[in-house]
Amino acid sequence: MERFAWKGTVLPGKIEEYKRRHAQIWPEMTEVLNRAGVHNYTIWLAGHDLFGYYECESVDYAARVQAESPVVARWNESMQGIMRMDYDGRTGEGGMERVFYHA
Repeated sequence: MERFAWKGTVLPGKIEEYKRRHAQIWPEMTEVLNRAGVHNYTIWLAGHDLFGYYECESVDYAARVQAESPVVARWNESMQGIMRMDYDGRTGEGGMERVFYHA
């Protein structure tokens, strides 16, 4: 099982809208996550900072399924005015480096 984490920021004045949209997540979006093999997907909010985490069999496969999905593209477009993802300027990836793990 592989693990993936990302970080982002909810834009000022958009926290309640961010929460509402995730409380009403599109069924087709969860279908894509299931096809990507994503499990235990959790997002935490601390102030305006977001931290997301999920588990999957293959991060590369999960990323590819999501990148190729028109549903994910539509979701990302709908979230542009709500949040900002933090990406690595060198790789374009939003993943975080794991520095500690305890099972």
